[in-house]
Amino acid sequence: MTNIGLVAIGRNEGERLRNCLSSMIGKVENAVYVDSGSTDNSVEMAKSLGVDVIELDLSIPFTAARARNTGWEFLLAKNPQLNYIQFVDGDCEIVDGWLTTAQQKLDENPNIAVVCGRRRERYPHASIYNRLCDIEWNTPIGETKACGGDAMMRVEALQQVSGFNPKLIAGEEPELCVRLRQKEWKIYRLDAEMTLHDAQMTRLSQWWKRNLRAGHAYAEGAYLHGNPPENHWIKETRSIWLWGLIIPFLAVSLIIPTHLKSLLLLLAYPLLIYKTYRFTQKNGFSPADGWLYSISCILAKFPGLLGQIQFYFNQTLGKNNSLIEYK
Repeated sequence: MTNIGLVAIGRNEGERLRNCLSSMIGKVENAVYVDSGSTDNSVEMAKSLGVDVIELDLSIPFTAARARNTGWEFLLAKNPQLNYIQFVDGDCEIVDGWLTTAQQKLDENPNIAVVCGRRRERYPHASIYNRLCDIEWNTPIGETKACGGDAMMRVEALQQVSGFNPKLIAGEEPELCVRLRQKEWKIYRLDAEMTLHDAQMTRLSQWWKRNLRAGHAYAEGAYLHGNPPENHWIKETRSIWLWGLIIPFLAVSLIIPTHLKSLLLLLAYPLLIYKTYRFTQKNGFSPADGWLYSISCILAKFPGLLGQIQFYFNQTLGKNNSLIEYK
């Protein structure tokens, strides 16, 4: 495919990166791997596969957004005729047929800037955390507000909004989509297999960090685009503060004046879990997945709260936000 460029990004992905790059060799003529300071053999391995490699300057803070911008700008400088850029994370493999499907959708719909498909976990039953990722990737089909790290984007649209915000340590794709939609571009999720992802999450600490990073992303997204009409991530941010701090604080602080009655507030948690479970059943989840997802949604409010606090603390002090990695 001569009019599609591919940008893979990664850091210490090892064999996952080999699988990623191997999945696109022979399918696109213009591809680059952008490395963010790997200390394993990622760079050497990518070069051995014949893929162009860019090693980011170590003196500038790493972000996925910065890596993606570096990648697509490199490809365009090399081949200005490219129409689309497929972005893929280094722990993902592109499914056969996806590039053709995505290109066709963009060819037929000049008002669409981004198309994405179904990202699946390669080993969903290796841990409950992997399973949660697989459930999380299953978002509604059709026009949507945002995409994830794997997506095909129209070059014209990327150029119009100057690409990703390189300062964001998380949530850079939805933030980009906000700016695209403000320019009247559309985002679309296809009912098609797109990538296989290897989360390799086996520990509670990894799940915790991942949700802490999500909380940070919600706070920063709301800070940047929370005003109407976007109200970007305002609902998610308020939910984290309500369930992660306000309800527990009121339940405990009012114990004495209410003679323990304030503890009844904690009943809101099982009620919300059940409400979320009912929602999952209406959307075709298995009972086991429904309960797992519903309980996780509530528990995630607590690391999410810490992520929010971390963002606002750094923002107040004027400090740079550093990467939050769960691998």
